[in-house]
Amino acid sequence: MKLDDFDYDLPPSAIADRPAVPRHQAKLLDLTADICQDRRVIELPSLLNSDDLLIVNNTKVIPARLYGKRGEAKISITLHQQTGGNEWHAFAKPAKKLRLHDEVIFAAEFSAVVSGIGENGIRVLRFNRSDADLVLALHEYGEMPLPPYISRPDGADQADASDYQTMFARHEGAVAAPTAGLHFDDTLMAAIKDKGIALAEVTLHVGAGTFLPVKTDDPKQHIMHREWGEISQDTASAINACRARGGRVVAVGTTSLRLLESCWRDRGKIEPYQAETDLFILPGFSFGVVDMLLTNFHLPKSTLLMLVYAFAGREKVRAGYDHALTHGYRFFSYGDACLMERYYD
Repeated sequence: MKLDDFDYDLPPSAIADRPAVPRHQAKLLDLTADICQDRRVIELPSLLNSDDLLIVNNTKVIPARLYGKRGEAKISITLHQQTGGNEWHAFAKPAKKLRLHDEVIFAAEFSAVVSGIGENGIRVLRFNRSDADLVLALHEYGEMPLPPYISRPDGADQADASDYQTMFARHEGAVAAPTAGLHFDDTLMAAIKDKGIALAEVTLHVGAGTFLPVKTDDPKQHIMHREWGEISQDTASAINACRARGGRVVAVGTTSLRLLESCWRDRGKIEPYQAETDLFILPGFSFGVVDMLLTNFHLPKSTLLMLVYAFAGREKVRAGYDHALTHGYRFFSYGDACLMERYYD
């Protein structure tokens, strides 16, 4: 297995820079049959059974991108992972401008000091505000941390503040959206309810490390980012009840899937769970919980593309991506979706 095994040609025109309006009218590539079928997200309930269970991620994206100065040098900061009440790991650009103990000024009374230096442009920042006060400052001075492939020369705009947030967002802490959930709106939820399909929530605070490229020719040598997640007692009970009645567990997004499978890896069962996970799913991984996955189309050579290869099988996914590229599907965070079933060898 080599990194090039997960490559494909993607024209820039296929990358979505705005979501579908309304959200439920995004295209849905159905990979659950022998041939690719073109649908819309609003048709999702028709592809599920009433005893199935949808699992969504209720994390909320914070305004994690900041612009400041170190002296006269302009610095862009994207928060990555919180490690304390006033301390975050962050990606800095240009990182070479930030040395240990340097201070970055974001506003008259809002600043941070570099307390550590990591690889890939990561700096550990210690802010002069903490906990709730820091969150307030981020909302005042930060902006939505759109991924690098969405072009916004002037930064995220007012539309992105709502577009890059799912309808389930309740627990602040993510610095990237769980993008499969962006397709859900009131119309789709009404259709899901009418079909009698249950829905449960988990929390996984998505980190900016999800966009880090895999740079090693052998993907197994890639170091996966860590993300904090939680499965509640109610959700654990709902999953176990679904499995007991023969229903299918349908993960909405790779973030939901990674958290469920992390719990299964660590505990051998689904139960209330709180942990940081660095689970890296590659082909050959043994899944224990998730039966179906609703997900967007992922970057070439990315850990998320490796995950869907592992879940649905290389041939199925490659055929689906080839079909999507020749049938006008839109890729990445604001793009369209596909539905796939777990592959059994």
